Amino acid sequence: MNEGNSKRRGSLMTPKASVAKNGAVLLGKNVACDSYDPSRSIRVVTHAHYDHLGGLQQSLRRCTAVVMTPATRDLLTVLRGRASLMNGNVYALDYGQTLSYDSEKVTLHPADHILGAAQVLVEDRDGARIVYTGDFRMSQTPVLDADVLVLEATYGNPFQVRPFRKIVETALVSLVESALRNGPLYVFGYHGKLQEVMQILNENDVAAPFILPEKIFYATKVCERYGMRVGKVLAANEEEAKEISRRNEPHVAFYHMNSKRYVGTDCFRICVSGWEFSGPRRQIAPNEHIVALSDHADFKELLQYVSESNPKLVITDNHRVGDAVVLAREIEKRLGIPAKAMPS
Repeated sequence: MNEGNSKRRGSLMTPKASVAKNGAVLLGKNVACDSYDPSRSIRVVTHAHYDHLGGLQQSLRRCTAVVMTPATRDLLTVLRGRASLMNGNVYALDYGQTLSYDSEKVTLHPADHILGAAQVLVEDRDGARIVYTGDFRMSQTPVLDADVLVLEATYGNPFQVRPFRKIVETALVSLVESALRNGPLYVFGYHGKLQEVMQILNENDVAAPFILPEKIFYATKVCERYGMRVGKVLAANEEEAKEISRRNEPHVAFYHMNSKRYVGTDCFRICVSGWEFSGPRRQIAPNEHIVALSDHADFKELLQYVSESNPKLVITDNHRVGDAVVLAREIEKRLGIPAKAMPS
C-alpha cells in the first residue's frame, strides 16, 4: 500500500457508499449509479444492459446530469430508440475524463464487459476514493485503488470458477465450424456478448455470413464504429440475407436470448452463457450446446480485484443476480478486509 493511499484511509471516517433497495449504487454525496435515487443529482449508467438502467427516464427528467460513455449513449440510442435520451442532460464522458460537481469529482474508467462499460470513481473533498466496478472481467479491466469499493457479485460463490476459460474461444470456433458443414447455425446471447462472438469468429477466419435481426444489426454497427471487427454482417430484411435463408445456405444467425423459444428450433443452436462451470461447452440436446463464454469476473477474479485494489471497506452488490452475501463473507475470511452485502 502506497503512502498516498495510507493517508486517504486516515481521513475515511464514515461509510461513503451503499446500495439502495432499488439497486442504485450510491457513491459519495451526489452520485447514483445504475438506478434512480431522488437524493442524488448525478446519475451514472455504467453500461447498456437492462438491469443497470433502472429509473433512467426519471433520472433524465430530474437529475442535473446523466453520465455515461459515448459508446453506451450510442448503444442505448439503438436499443431503446433515438428519443429515449432526449429529455435530459446527458454527459458522454470518455474514459479518464472527469466531471466535477459540488466538491466531488466523477471519473469513468474502462471495464471489460460489453462495449462502453465503465467503472466509476468518485473522489470527495476528504480525498477518499470511492469506486464502483460495475460489471467486469479481469483480463482488460484496470484495478483502481479504492478506499471504499462497491463490487459486482454475479459469480460470488467459491464454486463459480472457470479454470478452462483460456480454451473457451477455441471450443466455440470448433463447434461453429463443425455445425456450418451441415447448414445454418443459430447463436443466442445478450447484447454485447453476441458482438463478442462475431468478433471471435471473424478473428478465427470463420467465413460464413452473419445474419442479424434489425436491432442487433444496428447495435453491431455501433460496435464497429468503436473499433470492433465483426466480419460480414447482414440485416435479416436485406435481399441477400433473405436469399441465403431461402436456400438454407450455411450462415450464422444471431438472436437475443429471449428469442430462443421462437426461432431456429429446427437448426443447430449455441447459447453463450456465463452460468457454466463444468467445462468450456456442454451438449443439452441433440442439436444444441451451451458455450461458457462469460463477460463477468469469476470468483477468483473478484477476489483478485479486491486484493489489488486494497480498500478499507468492500460492499458487494446484493440487488442484482449473484452471491453477494457469500462473497462478502469470503472476502473477510480470505483477505481480512471488512465487507458487507447491500442491500441486506
